[in-house]
Amino acid sequence: MAVFGRGVRIIQSCLVFVLPLFAVCQYCVTSVGYAKERLNVLFLFADDMRADTIAAHGNPNIETPNLDRLAQKGFTFRRNYVFGGNSGAVCVPSRAMLMSGRRWFDIDTSSLKGTLLLPELLGSNGYETFATGKWHNGEASWLRAFQRGRTIMFGGMSDHTKVPVKDRLSDGSLSLLRVSDQFSSEMFADSAIEFLKTRDRDRPFFAYVAFTAPHDPRQPPQEYRDRYYRKLPPLPSNFLPQLPFDNGMMNGGRDENLAAWPRTEAIIRDQLAEYYGLITHMDDQIGRILEALEQSGDAENTLIVFTADNGLAMGSHGLLGKQSVYEHSMKTPLMIVGPNVPAGESSSAFTYLFDLFPTICDVLKISPPQNLAGSSLRSIWSGEKKEIRDSLFLPYIDIQRAVRDDRWKLIAYPKIEYLQLFDLQSDPDERHNLAGQPEHADELKRLQQLMVRWQTETGDQLKVPAESREPQAIDLTGKPRDPDQWQPEWIVEKYFRQ
Repeated sequence: MAVFGRGVRIIQSCLVFVLPLFAVCQYCVTSVGYAKERLNVLFLFADDMRADTIAAHGNPNIETPNLDRLAQKGFTFRRNYVFGGNSGAVCVPSRAMLMSGRRWFDIDTSSLKGTLLLPELLGSNGYETFATGKWHNGEASWLRAFQRGRTIMFGGMSDHTKVPVKDRLSDGSLSLLRVSDQFSSEMFADSAIEFLKTRDRDRPFFAYVAFTAPHDPRQPPQEYRDRYYRKLPPLPSNFLPQLPFDNGMMNGGRDENLAAWPRTEAIIRDQLAEYYGLITHMDDQIGRILEALEQSGDAENTLIVFTADNGLAMGSHGLLGKQSVYEHSMKTPLMIVGPNVPAGESSSAFTYLFDLFPTICDVLKISPPQNLAGSSLRSIWSGEKKEIRDSLFLPYIDIQRAVRDDRWKLIAYPKIEYLQLFDLQSDPDERHNLAGQPEHADELKRLQQLMVRWQTETGDQLKVPAESREPQAIDLTGKPRDPDQWQPEWIVEKYFRQ
């Protein structure tokens, strides 16, 4: 009996150690299984990328094999837009609207103070959140949104070979600022790949990779620009030497100073070569990230989003920048790849960047906040709906307002009381203003009423002209220009001194 009693006590002692260990192991198995059941999110974000700069979407003059692969594997939204902006740096409100799911009318775009952010919500629902690259909305908002981060650039732009970056440290603070000599797109891709290799395997992840390409300076590595110098891209079909009127952004705008007026074919084609070179170089880095995702074993369980913060003129309408409500500046690429997302399909439904907040929540089965401006796009690719809105509103500062539907577009310039009406069916490049033609008076009136409805819905109180008057002609030939501090010497020499 004594021996038997000692045996019982030994067994009991062992159980004291074994049962907790079993519980821990059981938790690990459950946690890992839970993580595998929940989709990861890889969010790839370009900077200043026009919607028409992807080969798979009909541009035969650019090489984007990895973005083409995303187009083949996923679903493309061919009419995706940014909801205007409240700053010449359109990327500030654009990124704020993406991360908050709300319009720039309703939030503090510079700091996002008091606004729940998408990665912040995902983090509170068990996701490991990581970011690298550009964040243009303040350090405080970044710190509450992301649990991990490496090579974060807090600001709008830099020389791509001299990027000021910080890391998130293990104590939750940010490191001291350092300037990296690694090319921006390669550095951000390296940081994303490192995260994929070291992430917490017991939790799903949200990885945000915000490239600074193809934002200027347009300085791709030599081999990438040489590739396009050898066969220069053609001019945009709506190229002009200069915009013949002041749209409110022609004096003092940094973007417009990157080439002299009038724009010449040679200058624009060279800048397009450099712009395309940045995109192709970024595409190669995206390929490296996608390969790392495959190697990690997570590719089949990851929702991949690729989009951009705004477009860019690059010679269209005689402009270079994004400070207009023309299609080339407000329209951006958007592709989504993942489980249950149809491969190689597309939609012409009107979408905004801020639709991605509720979309990601919908796919991940996480309840979104009630005050979001957008709607989930899942119903589009699932075939439940063909559209979620029948028109768009594009408000830019207090100098431009636009509305468009499937065929027609109205642009208003309140400061100069000028209207432009375009039939996008026959004139997708917005070259022929029909606002003064009597036969289109009904369309003009209908779109003016549509603009009033949008302004009422969004709380926009800017007075828009009811009648149009011919704008004063301008000629900026010979206007003095100074390079900004971020332009490398060869660009200064090529575009400012000659």
